[in-house]
Amino acid sequence: MKRILCYGDSNTWGYDPVTQDRFEGDRRWTRVLAQELGGGYEVIEEGLNGRTTVWNDPIEGYKNGHEYLIPCLETHHPLDLVIIMLGTNDLKKRFSVSAWDIAHGAGVLVREVQKSEAGRQGQPPPVLLLAPPPTTTLTEFADMFEGAGQKSKKLSQEYSRIAKELDCAYLDTADVIVSSELDGIHFEGEEHRKLGKALVAKVKELIGA
Repeated sequence: MKRILCYGDSNTWGYDPVTQDRFEGDRRWTRVLAQELGGGYEVIEEGLNGRTTVWNDPIEGYKNGHEYLIPCLETHHPLDLVIIMLGTNDLKKRFSVSAWDIAHGAGVLVREVQKSEAGRQGQPPPVLLLAPPPTTTLTEFADMFEGAGQKSKKLSQEYSRIAKELDCAYLDTADVIVSSELDGIHFEGEEHRKLGKALVAKVKELIGA
């Protein structure tokens, strides 16, 4: 079995902007990916609502993606691939960080995987870095994400640069999906389906069919 760790926030957990609850398993992009890959692959879902790249959240707490990534890699090894999609929560006004900082926060996570022994035979597994799509119309989260719109549009460029610097695989999800107009930050069901399907070729390119 080829083991894939999907490490992310509420959009990996499967938050549904329509019901404000969790999508059923077969509708989350992680499960769509698993179904499309078929037998021989195990897709591990590690999504947490509110998770950041590297920032400690003074209000919600325990959301620092860097702190949990280290034990997470040890928990799930051996891994053949780690997919990281974080950065949307870094756009919250309380963190006051730029798109450049957010991308470098994602880079810290990539480096953590690259220096780990979480792959086969104690080697580091490859990393696929996903840039989250820009925010759209912020409704109930408008105050929390004040100023996020312009910064979110710069993430793809900054993430692409970081991926090249760290020599890891990269995908700009904005080429495939859009954030929901219902709340501006989460993915609706059809977007989960599209993302899961779009990742199949990338995964096979990285770790084989």
